[in-house]
Amino acid sequence: MELKPGYKQTEVGIIPEDWDTSNLESISLVPMQNGLFYEPKRKGRGVYLVNVGDMYTAAPISIETLDLFDATTSQIQTFCAQEGDLFFTRSSVVPSGIAYCNILPDCKGADVVFDSHLIRVRANPNIMDARFLYLNCLAMHSRKYLVSSAKTATMTTIDQGALKKCPVFVPPLSEQRAIATALSDVDALLEGLDRLIAKKRDLKQAAMQQLLTGKTRLPGFKGEWEVKRLGDIIEKLVGGGTPSRGNQAFWGNEIPWVTVKDFATFHPRQTQESITKIGLNNSASHLIPAGTLITSTRMALGKAVVYEVDVAINQDLKAIFLKPTASVQFLYYWFEHNAQMIDELGSGSTVKGISINELRGIPFPHLPLSEQTAIATVLSDMDAEIAALENRRNKTKDIKQAMMQELLTGKTRLVKIGGSNA
Repeated sequence: MELKPGYKQTEVGIIPEDWDTSNLESISLVPMQNGLFYEPKRKGRGVYLVNVGDMYTAAPISIETLDLFDATTSQIQTFCAQEGDLFFTRSSVVPSGIAYCNILPDCKGADVVFDSHLIRVRANPNIMDARFLYLNCLAMHSRKYLVSSAKTATMTTIDQGALKKCPVFVPPLSEQRAIATALSDVDALLEGLDRLIAKKRDLKQAAMQQLLTGKTRLPGFKGEWEVKRLGDIIEKLVGGGTPSRGNQAFWGNEIPWVTVKDFATFHPRQTQESITKIGLNNSASHLIPAGTLITSTRMALGKAVVYEVDVAINQDLKAIFLKPTASVQFLYYWFEHNAQMIDELGSGSTVKGISINELRGIPFPHLPLSEQTAIATVLSDMDAEIAALENRRNKTKDIKQAMMQELLTGKTRLVKIGGSNA
């Protein structure tokens, strides 16, 4: 393949001609170092301690959330960390988690040490911007090397010898800083979206607490609510079943088939498994119309979902068909708000379950259908706003990944090359 003008081929990929390649050992200011031996009994007081769990949080590491460790004066001197230090995990249950890293921010004068499950790398500031190095170690060329160089036995592990040879790209320092700043700006946007989403979720929780209990009434509604039983609004409950796993003709892509597993990965039009019409007709399962509330009476108690397509259900679930005086959406939000209460009603030594009579007997507010609909509309609008923010956040994450691939390999340049922006 012909190289684009201004680029060169290296062992780890095509990069700009004015970039160099190196490795972690060559760009380090001090030798790599494993951390101190961690003793749980010394946890809870002393200086800040960076451990494996901190590698999987958002970068940079949050000083405020670090554990405290009663390190000796000698340990503080030997294992003292500073702003810009990178830490890599030495072991992982899965290969993809090996040598996962994070970077330490300004410690504001606080002493910080790190434990023996981590390897510390400190970049030479005359060669490498620490923020760029962190991003480089997340990039494809570095991750591919780190995962392939790890040793796999009962655990996946990596040592300093392998880590030292990890390839890094070395652009001019000014470009390193520009790349790090650009990606840091995207991270700041993501953090802002995360905070806004969390705030909107808190507001929704507060709204449910007020609206679903009648403590706050929407304009145009008044009068006391009557508390009866959930069973008073239920027309019928329909259970389900599982077609024989031994008959392949019962399983296919015709009818989405819902189990408790789908509650955790809920998609309004898809399920993890599907059955055929033959499977439906030869089992205890039932076809549940779109728009029907489905809840669990065994495991995941208190959870409820509403599908936008017709589905079949298994034996752990019940479809709740309501009387004309009740709103499905209101009931959905009522379940969301009361999930913990319903879960606590469950019993069982190994798997929690709730009986049909117990489900029907749960106290439930009775209010006009018009007010149920109005409350559900308010909460649905809040959900739509949260979903829009989550979608924006996900798109921003995708943009960041694309930016990393472009900027960290030099395909897109943030500095002027030969009088123009490449």
